[in-house]
Amino acid sequence: MKTTTDKIVARQEGPIGFLIFNNPERRNAVSLEMWQAAGEVLDAFSKDDSVRVIVLAGAGDKSFVAGADISKFEDERANAEAQEKYSKTSSGMRSILRGTGKPTVAMIRGYCIGGGMSLALSCDMRICSDDAQFGIPAARLGIGYGMEGLRRLVELVGPSVAKEFVFTARRYNANQALRMGIVNEVVPVAELENTVRSWAQTMAENAPLSILTAKRVVDELMKDPADRDNALCDQLVKDCGASQDFIEGRRAFMEKRKPVFKGR
Repeated sequence: MKTTTDKIVARQEGPIGFLIFNNPERRNAVSLEMWQAAGEVLDAFSKDDSVRVIVLAGAGDKSFVAGADISKFEDERANAEAQEKYSKTSSGMRSILRGTGKPTVAMIRGYCIGGGMSLALSCDMRICSDDAQFGIPAARLGIGYGMEGLRRLVELVGPSVAKEFVFTARRYNANQALRMGIVNEVVPVAELENTVRSWAQTMAENAPLSILTAKRVVDELMKDPADRDNALCDQLVKDCGASQDFIEGRRAFMEKRKPVFKGR
């Protein structure tokens, strides 16, 4: 799949779609153009039935994504109007990421800072190497984080630790991130790619409708009770029960074989 910039690379390996931030000379810092292209890739992966799992990664061995490309600030974020356009574009990309019905995994090596951390937190799961570093340096740059930028962090670590992240602008290592609940697993650098592929392949072999249902139900549970779409959750469960995959799952279990799910 071609993108509008070589700073974003998209490729597919079987049922796994990879979105790679390809700006290693700047530790994969993200420009406005990169946010736009990344959103286009995610939209394409979301609509492609052959893609069952989406993995986000950074090129090179230094960084997942080290936040926004500060070298572009004078051009892309020089005033309030430009800042609003940048924020709208980056927020739109993360909205597509959170909204896709497919499992999303952030494969994190090295720096996962600022906007990179917001990006990783927008994924369903995060697996990192033992050299990963996490942080939100907004207070050192005079940047304000709104509700969209902090909601997921608060959900994962709670309000006190979320405030610590922003107030101190400290960096945290992989084991600290694991204890906080920011990442699902920490592995040695040499094992990172194989571990992520193993997770992704396992999820890709499971029933897509079951995964979609679980994803949407969890999302609704994170909302205030008055705002939850209970009807949506009930309908998704019914759709699973009426699906060909439910029949396939039962038959495969009885026949003691591996099921082959079609997502319908």
